[in-house]
Amino acid sequence: MGYERERRNQNCSPLDHARSASAWEIRFVTIPVALLALATLFGCKPDNKYVAPPAPTVSVARPEARNVTRYYETSGTVSSVNQADLVARVQGFLQAQNYTDGQAVTKGTVLFVIEPQPYQAKLAQSQAQAQAVQAQLSQAEAEYNRNASLAKNNFASGSTIDQSRAARDADRANLASAQADTQVAEINLSYTQVTAPFDGIVTAHQVSVGSLVGASGPTKLATIVQLDPIYVTFNASDQELQRLRTALAARNITREQLGSIPVEVGLQTETGYPHTGKIDYVAPLVDNTTGTVAVRAVLENGNRTLPPGGFVRVRVPLERDVPSLLVPEVAIGRDQAGNYVLTVGTDGIVNQKRVTLGVSDGNMRVIATGLTADDRVVIAGLQRAVPGEKVRPQTQTASATP
Repeated sequence: MGYERERRNQNCSPLDHARSASAWEIRFVTIPVALLALATLFGCKPDNKYVAPPAPTVSVARPEARNVTRYYETSGTVSSVNQADLVARVQGFLQAQNYTDGQAVTKGTVLFVIEPQPYQAKLAQSQAQAQAVQAQLSQAEAEYNRNASLAKNNFASGSTIDQSRAARDADRANLASAQADTQVAEINLSYTQVTAPFDGIVTAHQVSVGSLVGASGPTKLATIVQLDPIYVTFNASDQELQRLRTALAARNITREQLGSIPVEVGLQTETGYPHTGKIDYVAPLVDNTTGTVAVRAVLENGNRTLPPGGFVRVRVPLERDVPSLLVPEVAIGRDQAGNYVLTVGTDGIVNQKRVTLGVSDGNMRVIATGLTADDRVVIAGLQRAVPGEKVRPQTQTASATP
C-alpha cells in the first residue's frame, strides 16, 4: 500500500502538488476561524439561569353558609314487632297443613290440624260426667230441702239435716270438678287446631303431615313473623343521649311524647334514608360496658323492604335550622391524623387545616369546626395543591362542584 501511494505521488504533476498544498492551507485556516466564531458567539451571552415553572392552577371556593338539620347518625338492626313459634301442645298425629310455606296469613287462620277425634271423645266423656253429677246434685238438694222442712216441725233430727247438707255440698264440689274437666277437654280439643296468633308470614313447616307430635312435650311446627310494622333498634352514646335530651327539652318534648321524634332509616344498598318512623322506646339504663343506651323505633313496612335481622343506617334529627358551613365532599382529605381541607391564603400559599365533620347533605358535608366563612377551600386540582407551595387560585361556587 505504501509503495502504491508513493508511486501515485511520484506520478503527480506540479499542478497537482500545488492544488494539494492549497487544500491543506484552506483546512488549517478554516478551522481556527470557526473556533474563533464559536468562542465569540458563546462568550458574548450571559450565564444560564433556572427559570421556575409557573404556579399550578387550582379551583377554590368559599364554604357555603346555610341552615341545616343536625342529625345523630348510627347503624341499627331490624327486628320484628311480633314473632312466635307455632307448637303442638297436645299429642297426636299431624293431620293437615293448611298453608303454603312463606305464605302471608291473618290472625286466626288455622295452619295445622292435629287429629281431633281422641279429644272430641274426651270432651264428650267429660260432659256426660258433668251431667251425671248435676243429676246427683239435684237429688241431694231436694233431699236437703225436704229434711230442712221436716226439721221445722221436729220430724227430722239434726243429724239427718247435717248428712243431707254434706251430701248436697259434696255433689256441688263434684259438679265443679266435672265442669273443670269439661273445660280442660274443650281446651285440649282447641289445641288440635294451631292458628295464627297475629297477621304475619309463616315460615317453612318443621314437621310433615302424618308425624306424631307432642309426644315428649311441645313440638315446634313452624314460626310466624309479623313484618308490618317493624322495629329498628340502635344504640346511642351517653353523650349523644344528653344532647338528645337537651334538644327534646328545647322543644318541650317529654319522655311520654317520644312518639313525636322522627327517625330516618336506609338500607346499606339504598341512597339516602327513604324509610321513616317514630321512636317508641328508650331504655331507662345505660349499659356500663359500652356506655350506650338502647333506643327503638317503629316503622311502617307494608312493602316488606326491611327484613328482620338486617342492618340499616339510622339518623335522628336533633336540631333544625342550624347555621353551618358546607364544603364539597371531594374537598375533604383524610389521613392518620384525621380529616382536613386545603385552603389558599391571600399570598397564594396552600395551607392544610384540620376539620371536624358534621352531617352529609347530598354531595356537600357540614364542617363543624376548623373553617371560617372567609377561607378559600381547594375544591378541584387537589393533586396539584401541596401545603406550603404557591398556586394560582380560580374562584368557583362550592355547590357547583359535582
